[in-house]
Amino acid sequence: MDSMVVNHSSGPDHRTPCVIVGAGGHGRVVLDILLSARRYRPVGFLDSNPALHGRRMDGLPILGDLSALSGLAAQGITSAVVAIGDNGTRRGFADEIEAAGFTLINAIHPSANLAHNVSLGRNIVIAAGALVCAHCQIGDSVILNTGSIVDHETMVGTAAHICPGARIAGRVTIEAGAFVGIGATVLQCLRIGYDAVVGGGAVVTRDVEPMTTVVGVPARPIRTAMDPDELTAFMLPRSLQHR
Repeated sequence: MDSMVVNHSSGPDHRTPCVIVGAGGHGRVVLDILLSARRYRPVGFLDSNPALHGRRMDGLPILGDLSALSGLAAQGITSAVVAIGDNGTRRGFADEIEAAGFTLINAIHPSANLAHNVSLGRNIVIAAGALVCAHCQIGDSVILNTGSIVDHETMVGTAAHICPGARIAGRVTIEAGAFVGIGATVLQCLRIGYDAVVGGGAVVTRDVEPMTTVVGVPARPIRTAMDPDELTAFMLPRSLQHR
């Protein structure tokens, strides 16, 4: 693993080295954000797909899976960001990485506009052109994707994903694991329940119950909370679901 962190620049690079977890399309977006912001120096990707190990993506090596963390730490690389679109997987990986002693960093594009009094957690990705207004609270492992708008005093819970072009009005509560689709609109003072899904282009005019999918204008539910057996399977780690 000695060769995985090589500085090819002509002079010293004082940026903090980091690793990106997730070598997919979202990983490419996060790499671009980090390179644009120039606060961190990405050294490579980690990914759970063994077919990718040893390859390169956008000029950086795919170093292995999470088992490579100890080798990275031995080289003084102890910062990471999880670039995985699936909310539950992103949250689970973040917990594992933090348990390994790594610091979870935020990837914030320089073109994003954040009010000075926004509260940010860890492992957050805020993409190009996103707007976050006064007194918003953004939880751990949240994605605020390209061009999304989060208006004043809105709270976005852990591992939620606000997709490109989505518009969240003021004083909205978006609970943990919720997904607001591309171009969707959520009107002021509403609540989007945990693990709920708002379909692309939907206009939400009333609260959305947890684990419910809504679509359309105005948004209407097409899927409600899971039955008890399905809920149990959903909450179990995938490694235990088929035992």
